[in-house]
Amino acid sequence: MEDIIQVKYALDTFYFLVMGAFVMWMAAGFAMLEAGLVRSKNTTEILTKNIALFAVACTMYLLCGYTVMYGGSEGGILPDAWFGNSIADASVEEVLASNGDTYYSGSSDFFFQVVFVATAMSIVSGAVAERMKLWAFLAFAVVMTGIIYPLQGSWSWGGGFLSEAGFSDFAGSGIVHMCGASAALAGVLLLGARKGKYGAGGQVNAIPGANLPMATLGTFILWMGWFGFNGGSELMVSNIEEANATAQVFVNTNAAASGGLIAALIVARILFGKADLTMVLNGALAGLVAITADPLSPDPIISTLIGAVGGVLVVFAILALDKIKIDDPVGAISVHGVVGLWGVMAVPFNNSDATFGNQLYGAFVIFAWTFVASLVVWGILKVVMGLRVTEEEEYEGVDLSECGMEAYPEFTNK
Repeated sequence: MEDIIQVKYALDTFYFLVMGAFVMWMAAGFAMLEAGLVRSKNTTEILTKNIALFAVACTMYLLCGYTVMYGGSEGGILPDAWFGNSIADASVEEVLASNGDTYYSGSSDFFFQVVFVATAMSIVSGAVAERMKLWAFLAFAVVMTGIIYPLQGSWSWGGGFLSEAGFSDFAGSGIVHMCGASAALAGVLLLGARKGKYGAGGQVNAIPGANLPMATLGTFILWMGWFGFNGGSELMVSNIEEANATAQVFVNTNAAASGGLIAALIVARILFGKADLTMVLNGALAGLVAITADPLSPDPIISTLIGAVGGVLVVFAILALDKIKIDDPVGAISVHGVVGLWGVMAVPFNNSDATFGNQLYGAFVIFAWTFVASLVVWGILKVVMGLRVTEEEEYEGVDLSECGMEAYPEFTNK
């Protein structure tokens, strides 16, 4: 019996680490997607943001975020501690004494959680692209990954008052994706639109990305990484029931992405008369975000439909935000915010333990806290150091002003 417990512990720990590595690889997906959807003169800077935010997120979550998120009391609002490293691995004796209740290492749990906070911050990066100062962005990342995200995460996954209220979010349609989008929206509102995006007469001017092959590669990487995002959230794979559940999560995740992509493709064809690749890519991501709140309960056909609704929503959300002059170069607010809300609200359709009231309450709390806290932080940064590059720097491209190098120097006219 002891040997079985140790083998199961080793297997579940290894599974957790591999799934975390999948989610870490999503950072590359976000980097490629965003680099493909911005103009060539802003490519180096957006890549710098993406790799730097990952390091900042990992450091801040180690210093305080993990403790904030999982150091509180049941049903609480504030954590018992704000700083410190609370990672703890059980000894062999402790694992055996738990009779299987302790089934993975504390370090593997930290690793899996830290790549989630990096994902939330990556959402912000694309929305504020092409006109935000690099160091203002990284300063916000410190607060976002150290305090804002972990605190709201503690209210649900950490056993806080949202968990007690019955809010359900399996892998983070609200906790991760809507949180990131809410922070992005606050930043975009203070930052303003890119120069030339909107005309005086209300027209919306397209600003095409420089590298759609790279954006497509980024979407495929994110699609792959999402299997770890949702699959790893099952937390265990070492018995038949949990192994079957993990497989079901993989199948449903893939089905939702496919449904979102096909729906967005059809809607784009109806609206524009063309197959708009950027809408297609965001449709796949919308399907993934939509199913993340509950990738286990529905069957694959229902998962496809949940993803398809997300794919339809994201097209209209992107168009609607442009109508009210909220400039999001990659569609992050629509994909992760609007569709994140849909994902949270779709849970009760398949999970009898969830209610629409509890889901709406949880979504409101996540949005309100993240948006207001982010607005305050962005506002302070705007006063202290400024958020936006100068008009000349924006025209020349932030690659040169922020990083001093170009991504495609051989194509630049001197």
